Amino acid sequence: MADNKERRRRQEQPQPNGQPSGPRRWLSILFYTIAFALLGYYMFGGRESSGTSKELSYTKLTAYIETGAIDRIEVTDDLQAKANVKPQFYARVFGTQAEGEQAHGLLRTQVPSIEEFSKYIDGVNAARKAEGQAAIDVKYDKSHDYWYLLLVNILPFVLIVLFFVWMSRGIGSAGGPGGIFGVGRAKAQLFDKDKKDKVTFKDVAGLYGAKQEVQEIVAFLKNPEKYTEIGAKIPKGALLVGPPGTGKTLLAKAVAGEADVPFFSMSGSDFVEMFVGVGASRVRDLFRQAKEKAPAIIFIDEIDAVGRARGKNVMTGGNDERESTLNQLLTEMDGFGTNSGVIILAATNRADVLDSALLRAGRFDRQIHVELPDLQERKEIFQVHLRPIKTDETVDLDFLSKQTPGFSGADIANVCNEAALIAARGGRKKVTKQDFMDAVDRIVGGLERKNKIMTDEEKRSIAYHEAGHATISWLLRWANPLVKVTIVPRGMALGAAWYLPEERQLTNEDHILDELCSLLGGRAAEQLFLNQTSTGALNDLERATKQAYAMVAYYGMSNKLKDVSFYDSTGRYEYGFTKPYSEQTADLIDKETQRIIADQMARAKKILTEHAEGHNQLAQLLVEREVITSEDVERILGPRPWKSRGDELLEANAAAAEEEKPKRKRAPRKKKEDSQTEA
Repeated sequence: MADNKERRRRQEQPQPNGQPSGPRRWLSILFYTIAFALLGYYMFGGRESSGTSKELSYTKLTAYIETGAIDRIEVTDDLQAKANVKPQFYARVFGTQAEGEQAHGLLRTQVPSIEEFSKYIDGVNAARKAEGQAAIDVKYDKSHDYWYLLLVNILPFVLIVLFFVWMSRGIGSAGGPGGIFGVGRAKAQLFDKDKKDKVTFKDVAGLYGAKQEVQEIVAFLKNPEKYTEIGAKIPKGALLVGPPGTGKTLLAKAVAGEADVPFFSMSGSDFVEMFVGVGASRVRDLFRQAKEKAPAIIFIDEIDAVGRARGKNVMTGGNDERESTLNQLLTEMDGFGTNSGVIILAATNRADVLDSALLRAGRFDRQIHVELPDLQERKEIFQVHLRPIKTDETVDLDFLSKQTPGFSGADIANVCNEAALIAARGGRKKVTKQDFMDAVDRIVGGLERKNKIMTDEEKRSIAYHEAGHATISWLLRWANPLVKVTIVPRGMALGAAWYLPEERQLTNEDHILDELCSLLGGRAAEQLFLNQTSTGALNDLERATKQAYAMVAYYGMSNKLKDVSFYDSTGRYEYGFTKPYSEQTADLIDKETQRIIADQMARAKKILTEHAEGHNQLAQLLVEREVITSEDVERILGPRPWKSRGDELLEANAAAAEEEKPKRKRAPRKKKEDSQTEA
């Protein structure tokens, strides 16, 4: 008995693809079979036989009757006559040969009156009887076939109504509670706290400040008395802000894994639909579910999809649906009603476009900035992602973290996976240091295009260009030191150079000028040693022009426009038709930008002229080997007299680790001496 109930319950459950199973499936098949049968019955003649039919005049019908082509006639009280044609007369009447069993046909006509037609048939039958032929069978019937009228005129509409009702119920079972009428329900994903492979704070490397902020929220939910006893209140909302790939969503997953409260996760784009009012309805439903299970956490990923500033849509007829959704979100977060026990977490990398009402205290009390990891944090991230990867003794975490400046956590995960793929492709059992370097080159520069055909002249021009960058960057103090240069085409570039940027918090004028001079080194080398200019310097000139313009218009680093900045952090001038300065100032900005670039170009040429021999050796080495490293540059140009900040940080970390070693060794020795004394 229990087995039958369990089998019936499994049959009634919907399948994963949304299709019904068990009895519902057979009912669906039966419904479609009846519908198609009735449709065919309606389209192909209804209650009539499957033979050929033909409309003709009454005179023609009487002619066929007198020739003996008709054997049976049916007349209704609405003067409609249907005459059945004998098989042997089929070709003569219809002009075609009969096909198989369809040797009978039907003729339709309108008779003048039943009395006159009855007299005519009586006369024909009397003549046929006198000649010894069979009489024509005539049947008089009523025209009102109520079953036929019901089937043809009413049943199709009933079937259409039933079909739409069945479809709406089917959509409802596949799309969630409420079906098509439940479109306003929130599609939030409720996190299961008993999930085995959940993410915890141990899986989040680095992000010290951001992790501490969200850990405090989790601690409040686990032990609220610790904070409420002294009158403290937990922040109502926390906004995670930072570049893509820095771990904002990973932090939210860690909160879901650590907090023992319901965790609702939803994307900002899930609120906005083409239907008017759906977004606001979903916001209300989401907060209703959270309040029912309070204390709870709501996480909205990519909140900029619904939280953009109102009234700044430059297109006419803006999307009012998004603004109404935002208004409802603002009301639910901190409106007239109470919203106790529900904490809002949100993540975005476009905090500048969010509405100011959304960012105020009381809604998002905290803005947690999740920045790109520094040197030590990159090392910890490498440790996390290298756990499942088999590496050999050549892999050095300090070296890898130093070689990946500006990489986010997602980039480091991609480097580790790409290195494992390269090692597996090469048939190695463990990942080596060279695999990681190739992975970094692949991600930064793109895939090598060794099949790209270049002439010797093009190859020489690219070598001199890249050698110019390498020489100046090595000789200038604040320029990024060189790591590797190649003239093998990668991605869209014909040559590439990898540098090690300084991880500094502030940038002064000397830093920017040295970087500008290094950018212009390639074009300067072409003009000095090849007496030509090429299109290969396009990217260098673009970056140099933007940096020089930023120095003048944004940073106030110009001799003629000191301490003036026309930078707009609000973005209001982005769509404006006027500039925040006069035409004279614009002309001055252009002249100062050109002066800065011209000065750095002359400086680059001067440096290359003074070290022409070393530059030419680098260029020739590039032509021969296609790839040179910092060791080759140091051998030709000599060592750099300045240490990079990365080297200083690594040395400081190594010194701190050395100081910790004696402390760890003293404790066991002391314990051993104590044990000997007791003995």
